[in-house]
Amino acid sequence: MSSKHVTALLGICFAIFAATASPAQVLTNSARHQLDGAPQVISGHPLQHATPQALRTLPGFFDDAKSNHAANIQGNPGGLPGIDSVPNFSRAFTSQGQLWPYTMIGNDPAFGQRTRIPAKIIAVSLELQNADLVTTTKVPIAPFEDLVLRSPSFEQANYSSGDNIQYTDAIQRAQFFHSMRQDWHTELHPVKIVNHITIQVPRFTTVDVNGTPTQVRTYFSGTTNEGGTFVVLLDSFFNDAFFNAVAAEIGNNNFTTDALNIVLLPNTFLFSLDQGPQGSLTLGFHTFLFDDTVTPTPIWLTAFASWISPGLFEGGVEDVSALSHEIGESFGNPFLINSVPAWQFPGFPGTCQDNLEQADPIEALANEAFPVTINQGRRNFTYHPQVEALLPWFEEAMRSDAIHGAYSYPDTTALTGPAIFFGQLSCPAQ
Repeated sequence: MSSKHVTALLGICFAIFAATASPAQVLTNSARHQLDGAPQVISGHPLQHATPQALRTLPGFFDDAKSNHAANIQGNPGGLPGIDSVPNFSRAFTSQGQLWPYTMIGNDPAFGQRTRIPAKIIAVSLELQNADLVTTTKVPIAPFEDLVLRSPSFEQANYSSGDNIQYTDAIQRAQFFHSMRQDWHTELHPVKIVNHITIQVPRFTTVDVNGTPTQVRTYFSGTTNEGGTFVVLLDSFFNDAFFNAVAAEIGNNNFTTDALNIVLLPNTFLFSLDQGPQGSLTLGFHTFLFDDTVTPTPIWLTAFASWISPGLFEGGVEDVSALSHEIGESFGNPFLINSVPAWQFPGFPGTCQDNLEQADPIEALANEAFPVTINQGRRNFTYHPQVEALLPWFEEAMRSDAIHGAYSYPDTTALTGPAIFFGQLSCPAQ
């Protein structure tokens, strides 16, 4: 497959992905009451996630930042051809009378081996322009950096699928438990904060409303239970800031194609003009940047996630819930091309999603988190990474071949049976 074909395929599949909807997070009543104002809701501007974007290659761009990592590893029988990205493997399952191929990060479970993917993090602080339009307020990432680095996403703990392993590795091993070799692991290592940056956030932004330039608030803020600041940020503003930051880190060779590149923010959640800061919010997303002027096509996998202070959301969502969500889905659907039979969110008949986004179904449940305690020297810290649906759930398999016959993990009681088929293979166009 040529690099152009790969790029086209990824773009088409993301268009399908972006059209789906899932239950999003809303602030608790107490957190909503903390917000410094509420905007006029403007219809026709639904929540936007950053889509995969092409880099415009500058002369000499790859002279210093050239990536030459293979898209597979020794012993791995496959992986997507024509790309330069993280190691990956492809398999398929049969459901609804059709074959459904999928690609995930790492080495094929049947071949074993330990795959290590660098995690490269830019730690982002915000500088908010105050109402006087002169002074600013800093929202620092510093208080949360060590807590993130010591979280189950990067540190080891014991799970029924293996001892002394990372959280996402435990989930991957759980879903391939009976087809993997026991030495099979996929982990993030080394983990490093490669840069600290600050994003300046203006008080107001101009958007197009039915052809008319309209000034709207860029952000709203409130106070956390810990006395810090949380920020609800306009999605379109953040998407541009996100792309610019990631492109700059690629240009500086801080973000690389062999890594999972992470943009980490403090208590920062995205709102749309459609619903405002008191409606559905985005706590993270995963996407990629690519350059289709180079062969093989370089693809930089990238995720945004926010640290979440307690008390802002229901369902046990706090600390690294969003980070674990995005890391898990980056492992399970790195190139956003994994389609599955259209499924309904648990407990919400008539809803629809048709991709292999393993954390999304859990967002419909009353409790989303699985507490994991990590020893941090003189104290223990209990984190709340998100439970994930396992592959047999998406396969709509009446009998799961995952660990313990489970459909979710590490909480095997979260989903007790397979997905409910929506009634057609793909979700209706929106």
